[in-house]
Amino acid sequence: RSLIMTCLSLVFKGIILEYVEGGESKTRSIDLLDLTPETDVTALVEEIQEREPLITASCLEHIIHLVQRLQEKLGEKQNHKFSLFKVLRTHILPLTNVAFNKSGSRFITGSYDRTCKLWDTASGEELHSLEGHRNVVYAIAFNNPYGDKIATGSFDKTCKVWSTETGKCYHTFRGHSAEIVCLSFNPQSTLLATGSMDTTAKLWDLEKGEEVATLNGHSAEIIALSFNTTGDRIITGSFDHTVAVWDVGTGRLLHTLIGHRGEISSAQFSWDCSLIVTGSMDKTCMLWNAVTGTHIATLAGHSKEVLDVCFDYAGQRIATASADGEAAAGECSTKPLCNCILTASSDKTARLWDAATGHCLQILEGHADEIFSCAFNYKGDTIITGSKDNSCRIWH
Repeated sequence: RSLIMTCLSLVFKGIILEYVEGGESKTRSIDLLDLTPETDVTALVEEIQEREPLITASCLEHIIHLVQRLQEKLGEKQNHKFSLFKVLRTHILPLTNVAFNKSGSRFITGSYDRTCKLWDTASGEELHSLEGHRNVVYAIAFNNPYGDKIATGSFDKTCKVWSTETGKCYHTFRGHSAEIVCLSFNPQSTLLATGSMDTTAKLWDLEKGEEVATLNGHSAEIIALSFNTTGDRIITGSFDHTVAVWDVGTGRLLHTLIGHRGEISSAQFSWDCSLIVTGSMDKTCMLWNAVTGTHIATLAGHSKEVLDVCFDYAGQRIATASADGEAAAGECSTKPLCNCILTASSDKTARLWDAATGHCLQILEGHADEIFSCAFNYKGDTIITGSKDNSCRIWH
């Protein structure tokens, strides 16, 4: 079996409240699905305040200001054309992945050359080369929204956590008996999850540098994992054709999502934690109730394997990318939300699509080989693409 990676990214609207409770840092997400350029922002925030005790009178004006900034963004014309800003010859061997920090000021690249590199987006300058792995660096991530840590997962069976500021390695997590192919920080940045070809996932305490739990239950390799936005649940997708839902606090298996007839390629929670979407090599995408684990719908239409799936941040649209060379937007409801979808392809191009119409807005050309990783920054005005041609391109 071989690993296949493609990428989808969506631009969205919503706010995340960060707060401390009992000495512990927590986050809570609030969607702004009804926000339009014509919305009375003050009235909207006051309505939210009535049901959200975290928004006190002292911070009301600040929240209004933030929502007004989002509203201004919505009012901008969506006909921006991206142009090539810089080509970075990033690694001596092909890239495996690229990722932005939340602000988009920094990004990281992983490579078959066993390193991960940190870059300044504005200048294209290399800031740090994170060296120490003894095999391919396959999975990489920032601990967004904070961005002060980087995690790297390797075919050498270890995961390392690094300081974004200094490039110093904080921890090396050992315990998997096969390649690490996926990882994710929880939203509070207190835990790191790793998924491995050894059929297990592990949770690691970032402060203590210790293993917290091993998630046993799959009978084949784990290829995808994702926390929900509150951080109390995690899902793992496996080559055994199933997705497992786990309680983060106890490590207990809550549900096994059974229905696909091929290996799982991708799995993700909706922003409000109510839904799970899964993509599979059986050419379908499935929608599940995240609370009960029950199957809601099967989205069929691709003629080849579904390689990646992605919710918009309202859980109203799903984007799917397939080996058939097509991307599809599956409607969960009729309300438009996100502005555009970014896809990367083995045809050496990345493409921007209008999520409402499905029309291709722009083709980003120039790479000399397959593009298998792409990302928007948070604002949606910068794109990075990583390719087998050993280069990374920044688009503005």
